[in-house]
Amino acid sequence: MPYSTFRPELMGSATLSPSGRFEAGSWQTFTLIYTAGAFGIDDTGSLKIAFRFATDLGPVQFDDPKAPGYTTIEASNGATLEARWEFKRNIRPWSRSLYIGVMKHFLKPGDTITVRFGDQRFGSPGVRLQTYCEKIFEFHVLVDAIATYDYVALPVSPTIEIGPGPGVAWQALLPTMVRAGAPFRFGIKIDDAWGNPSDQVMRTVRLAPSRPIAVLPATVDIKKGEFGATLEGLTVAEAGDLTIDVLGDDGALLARSNPLRVADKAAPAVHFWADTHGQSDETLGTNPAREYFAFGRDRAFLDVMSHQGNDFQITGEFWRDLNVATAEFDEPGRFVCIPGYEWSANTAVGGDRNVMYRREGESIHRSSHAQITESGDMADEAADAHEAGALFEKLAGKDCVVMAHVGGRYADITYAHDGRLETAVEVHSDWGTFEWILHDAFSKNYRVGVVCNSDGHKGRPGASYPGSSFFGAQGGLTCYLAPRLDRDAIFEAMRRRHHYGTTGNRMLLSVEATTKSDATLFLRDPAVFESPASERTRRVTMGDIARITDDEIELHVEVVGSAPIERLDIFDGTELVETIRTYGPQDLGRRVRLTYAGAEYRGRARTTVWDGSLTVAGNSIAEARMFNNWNLDRGIQKQTANDISWKAVTTGNYGGIDLWLSDGDAGRISFETKHCSGARDIRALGIEADVFPGGGLAREVALARLPEKMSEMRVRLTRRIAVPKGRDARLFVRVTQEDGHRAWSSPIYLFR
Repeated sequence: MPYSTFRPELMGSATLSPSGRFEAGSWQTFTLIYTAGAFGIDDTGSLKIAFRFATDLGPVQFDDPKAPGYTTIEASNGATLEARWEFKRNIRPWSRSLYIGVMKHFLKPGDTITVRFGDQRFGSPGVRLQTYCEKIFEFHVLVDAIATYDYVALPVSPTIEIGPGPGVAWQALLPTMVRAGAPFRFGIKIDDAWGNPSDQVMRTVRLAPSRPIAVLPATVDIKKGEFGATLEGLTVAEAGDLTIDVLGDDGALLARSNPLRVADKAAPAVHFWADTHGQSDETLGTNPAREYFAFGRDRAFLDVMSHQGNDFQITGEFWRDLNVATAEFDEPGRFVCIPGYEWSANTAVGGDRNVMYRREGESIHRSSHAQITESGDMADEAADAHEAGALFEKLAGKDCVVMAHVGGRYADITYAHDGRLETAVEVHSDWGTFEWILHDAFSKNYRVGVVCNSDGHKGRPGASYPGSSFFGAQGGLTCYLAPRLDRDAIFEAMRRRHHYGTTGNRMLLSVEATTKSDATLFLRDPAVFESPASERTRRVTMGDIARITDDEIELHVEVVGSAPIERLDIFDGTELVETIRTYGPQDLGRRVRLTYAGAEYRGRARTTVWDGSLTVAGNSIAEARMFNNWNLDRGIQKQTANDISWKAVTTGNYGGIDLWLSDGDAGRISFETKHCSGARDIRALGIEADVFPGGGLAREVALARLPEKMSEMRVRLTRRIAVPKGRDARLFVRVTQEDGHRAWSSPIYLFR
């Protein structure tokens, strides 16, 4: 690490009480006592007590003794201390830090500084622990004893363990498509209030499949100390769709699974769920890499994973170990584990890219060695690629796939792109929703697919919740359409863009186009590959590139949602072709939906705060519910029969509030937020939303009516769509569920 390494054993020591295991997101008080070492601490010297980048501990404050996070600091010799809670004023990964400056005096060897985090002596509830689990949560103590602002980490810093709370949210997870007769697994997990799989549930549940499943037991015992239950080797002999209900002993529904389609035995492809973007504590994430892979496979029930650590933090030793780990976890037919890294250059020179290799043992081409400057790690600096064009040159001819993504840094695909390698753009992650990166690709006539992943830093790949930090969305998932589960098949699906992305839900989505005359289907993009292989066909699927002779095609779309479907939008590039809803004006009733969406701008500080209020005059609010609110500290703050106030954020995604009114046609609704305000007569609201622009990046509030209750979870349709001359038709769909989840298909690229 790029701190000073001068004599850490002389810099003092630190103790913490209490110690042990604590519940994620709970309110606690901790006393950390630092004892000065051989040098003491000079006048204007300082301490930093630092925490990892991803943590949502706190916040810490020093002014209100009754408020959350109140923290007191005192020196045993009465020295004046200056304290600041610094969000990003320390070297990563220890970005969050409490700065304690020793002013107007100094510490002698043996003097102490006592820090009470969440000091409850004066009425504070304490400090809230981070909302996700970590086996070794460290209070990382750094000392500037000589007052040079050159910090030395203590040899040993205090640690605690953070574990899950009681289980409150049941989930039942099935694959989305398997062949008849093929074995599959069924997972039950029970999340705590912050989305951590809980090991504190002991209960017997009943299983009720919608159709017979071989060897499915009638009951399952959930045991305390275990994280839910996994049933392997289930089979269904005949094609069809099914779900499984998990019921309590009183018959109450605890969870209904996502839909599973059992396809014909001869189906050319089935569906595999992936989160190929996240990292562990060897770089900027949480918990070690092997725990990261095990969580995704065993607790999030993923089929495909990759590890994507920031390249400028990946030492040579960790790169070698990561390749060993992916080889250990890769198990064809059961789990695909892909070696890779995140090329993490500044946006000015191309921005973030995910590099995934088909085999272990490949070279890593970093954007820089910024945080790995030891001589052993600098030996391969000549392999670095400092800008995106150089990266593509270094990767030319290698057996790899590249994806462009939006994180703290965002990928600028207009700066550099290589269609032979870069097959997809990441439209959704923990960082938010970014349809604009797909629009950037369209503006340059690139042919790319859509992926969604977590970019998770909290050790929960495949089930990545943002907690209470600046992350504004649940992490996404990508569904790969492939004939089998192994690296060769998944990489071919990546290269042909045979996949769709979701905001974390597991809906079934099929998008195909048929032609009257034979079309030429290219197995690689003819715009960037010379004389690629091709075949004749009259049916293409999401991600395909085909030359056709007809002036129109038939687009076939089928959706089976994990919740009722609100709408389906068909796009040709950036042009909205049609919106299909599962309801009509005659179905509207007493329900009004207010949504807020968008971001400040494309970059790191994109979070938009939507704290606001609404008033209903001449009517009353019977019920109100928020959706896409992932932070328990936010949500509805106050509610009366006529008024609601709330706290919310978006980072390119959207959220909102549903109101069920006493009367569907009476009165007037008005709202206020920082970015826009407005009012409408309730009678005037209809199926099409009234939109109130809020500046920024696609920032807006919208008001519309919905049916009082929605139940339609299936949409199947066919549309004739013209294919223009002179440009690609880029046909894709976006599906929106009532619960706020979305999915995007990779475009079908057709040209004449």
